[in-house]
Amino acid sequence: MIQNTALALLPVLTVLLVSVLTKRALLGLLSGTVVGAILIGGWGFFDTLVATAGASLSNETVHWLVLVVVLFGILLAYFNVSGAVSDFAKWTERFVTSRRKSLLLTWLLTIALFVDDYLNALTVGTSMKRVTDRYGVPRTLVGSIVKLTSAPIAVVLPFSTWAVFFAALLEQDGVTANGSGFGAYVQGLPFVFFGWFALAIGLLLALGVLPLVGPLRRAQERAARTGDTLPEGLSEEERAFELAEPEASERRPLPFNFLIPIVTLVVVTICTEVDIVKGAAAAVVVAIVLYVAQRRMRIRDVFEQAFEGIMSMGYVIVLSVLAFMVQQLNLDLQLADWVIGVTEPVMHGALLPAVVFLVCGVYAYATGSFWDLAAVITPVVLPLAIAVGVDPVLAGTAVFSGAALGSTTCLYGDGIILASKSVGVKPLQLMLSILPYAGLAAVLTLIAYLVTGFATAG
Repeated sequence: MIQNTALALLPVLTVLLVSVLTKRALLGLLSGTVVGAILIGGWGFFDTLVATAGASLSNETVHWLVLVVVLFGILLAYFNVSGAVSDFAKWTERFVTSRRKSLLLTWLLTIALFVDDYLNALTVGTSMKRVTDRYGVPRTLVGSIVKLTSAPIAVVLPFSTWAVFFAALLEQDGVTANGSGFGAYVQGLPFVFFGWFALAIGLLLALGVLPLVGPLRRAQERAARTGDTLPEGLSEEERAFELAEPEASERRPLPFNFLIPIVTLVVVTICTEVDIVKGAAAAVVVAIVLYVAQRRMRIRDVFEQAFEGIMSMGYVIVLSVLAFMVQQLNLDLQLADWVIGVTEPVMHGALLPAVVFLVCGVYAYATGSFWDLAAVITPVVLPLAIAVGVDPVLAGTAVFSGAALGSTTCLYGDGIILASKSVGVKPLQLMLSILPYAGLAAVLTLIAYLVTGFATAG
């Protein structure tokens, strides 16, 4: 078995290369798993591939993710069949009267649904794409604003699934303030630089202050020329689904048919110690009661649309399982140990926060591991920071910033997959659109950690 060597990078490089060349993230992930299985199992790679698939399917995180995705799929199907989303879009017409306002509302809704990046990535794109279509906004721009905001807001506000997890990591490694890891996390929030820079860039992009560059500029030119906000490369079925208009209705739009389930989702999630599964399940139940009582859904529709919602998330589920297979292969190949071993010699003194952010960001982007990354690297970084006289809270925030960078940009990360699904584009199209802006946030973050590292060095 090839472990803890530079060859451990091959599966990741294969995923990225094949995905970019073929514009098929699914094929890229599958190719990466095959390469990883060959490195580990040699001629017996098929057995390794099957074992890795079994490990991925039995992973508790995968179970949790699939459950969340299925519940969101059902909820979104109920929104569509009941007309809740179209009602919300019509309701916004009274105060969303321009392109800038539609994009600003997109950014604000993503901020408001800060509890979890799955929640805002799926919900905001689904609800706002009809609104932004009216003003010729490319779907990739909508997805870029959502994704530049979803993970960053979850990492800079302390009452989110990200904050709860990262605070637990700090406490587990003995870094506390006022007796708790949560206190240490709150203390470090001003230093989660990537989160703050990405939020600011997302806002400036929504306001039209930042220019559109690269794929976003080309998408806007195409939308202005053809009136088509969808990107090229979608199948006829995908285009038909995205452009389908609900049947005309004389009834007054009721935005609360959309807002009540969403508020229920957020409130229940917060009140159940940030358990988004319970929040999503509660939102589904509330949606059923609302729509059946108003006769917007029949009892038969409840079951039929639940099935349709689950099936609509099939691609997302398969991508997620393959992504976790790549993560498992990276663990077996000890990629994290190799990366840490290569960079540890320069992880010292004032440079430590910047180096930690750079390593974590690159590793998270390359592997699709965000929380896993933090769980693996935090126990290494925090004692090292203490040993070289660096504030461990500052070092921890560099890890968390790196994880947020990866979630914002990784082609086969769950955040990109879900956000692309919600706005109706391919993951590769969304990633390429985001990269210039996330790259700017990453450069600013690196500079900020260099300045902070030298300013706080003893």
